[in-house]
Amino acid sequence: TPPAPQLLLPPLSRITINKDTKVPNACLFTINKEDHTLGNIIKSQLLKDPQVLFAGYKVPHPLEHKIIIRVQTTPDYSPQECPGRPHEDIPSQLLFFWSRHHPLWGCHWPPL
Repeated sequence: TPPAPQLLLPPLSRITINKDTKVPNACLFTINKEDHTLGNIIKSQLLKDPQVLFAGYKVPHPLEHKIIIRVQTTPDYSPQECPGRPHEDIPSQLLFFWSRHHPLWGCHWPPL
């Protein structure tokens, strides 16, 4: 594997945000070097927000390592505020899941 700084070459940023011109109060977030795992987690978290009207993601092509997340919100809420919220809930959900299932796996937290 190449060193981490080489994974995102200078012309390639980690995330880009584009306003969706077809739908009001919507944005497209392109996240490079990610796949269905992160896309599905973020989409699921966004849909729990009552101010999010639509959230979905796609992987443009199996050989492209990027996801595009589309978010539409209510008129009084900016779609740019949404992607910051899932990172608050995801760690607590992972810890809850781990605490419920680690006895079944015979593992201890944190895994060594």
